[in-house]
Amino acid sequence: MSKAKFDKAVAIVQSLPKEGPIKPTQDEQLFFYKYYKQATVGDVNTSRPGMLDFVGKAKWDAWKGVEGTSTEDAYAKYVEKLIEILKRADTEESKKYIAEIEAA
Repeated sequence: MSKAKFDKAVAIVQSLPKEGPIKPTQDEQLFFYKYYKQATVGDVNTSRPGMLDFVGKAKWDAWKGVEGTSTEDAYAKYVEKLIEILKRADTEESKKYIAEIEAA
């Protein structure tokens, strides 16, 4: 998977409106987060957040769970998940996004 496809997928995910027709679930958002961090930072390099930071802990645990994943594999998983969500949405907008990713 190319960095260009990954970068295009990241731009699409970040541009999705919160209440739009293409809406990743919380689990899917966490999936994007962990593979984005793994692709751009690598293995977890921070300590686990404190007991009351539930969101921070969930994000950290998700990222820790993909430790050892290569940058290339993280790119691929991120892009494949977005394409899966876009195909499920089956809108004109989602088809346009798929074409943009494939052209990158």
